[in-house]
Amino acid sequence: MERPLIEIRNLRKEYIMGEEVVVALKRINFSINRGELCCIFGTSGSGKSTLLNQLAGMEKPSKGGVKIGGVPISHLNEDQLAEFRQKYIGFVFQSYNLLPMLTATENVALPLMFRGVPEEKRNAMARSMLQKVGLEHRLHHYPGQMSGGQQQRVGIARAFVTKPAVVFADEPTGNLDTKTTKEIMTMIKNFAGTFKQTIILVTHDPEMTVYADRIVKLVDGEIVSNETKKQTDYRN
Repeated sequence: MERPLIEIRNLRKEYIMGEEVVVALKRINFSINRGELCCIFGTSGSGKSTLLNQLAGMEKPSKGGVKIGGVPISHLNEDQLAEFRQKYIGFVFQSYNLLPMLTATENVALPLMFRGVPEEKRNAMARSMLQKVGLEHRLHHYPGQMSGGQQQRVGIARAFVTKPAVVFADEPTGNLDTKTTKEIMTMIKNFAGTFKQTIILVTHDPEMTVYADRIVKLVDGEIVSNETKKQTDYRN
């Protein structure tokens, strides 16, 4: 049996607010298998963004830790983390996070540039990804010349262009209409299926859970349910 790609054990995160200790996450234990689309679902203040930061190595835990592919990322220093993220992780953001002075092609090629891929090759790879997300007619457009849905397609192309093992999607459709949301989520799920990538989707929207293979629900920093889609469908 294949070992889970992501393992979270006894995770706890505390913040010091003046003289008060605020516990944002407590007793977090779960695993995510390779190729799963895992939805971390909860209302505002549930701890889902804090959990995302822990899984992506953006913050250190107060206790416990996270392993990705057997690597204890909670124990890596900043340089090691930066290298690890560059090699194995992609990000899709709610606000797109495109650089306004770069074209769609240049934005998608950026992670490849950081990997040292030669310009001609990285631009060819970027153009290929933009074609896959239906933006072959927007290769030389800047973010300000594109709609929100088009910008998010560029963001998806950028996240997947390096074929990372894990893609973190933080409220990726929060600024989009219903039709574009379905298109974007179908695109993410199809890419993940093609390359057997693991997707961590963070959302407050219960409608988004329909795309998930696993649904982890957070309330007040604790997991109140952790079910696969098969378990959820059986219960319903």
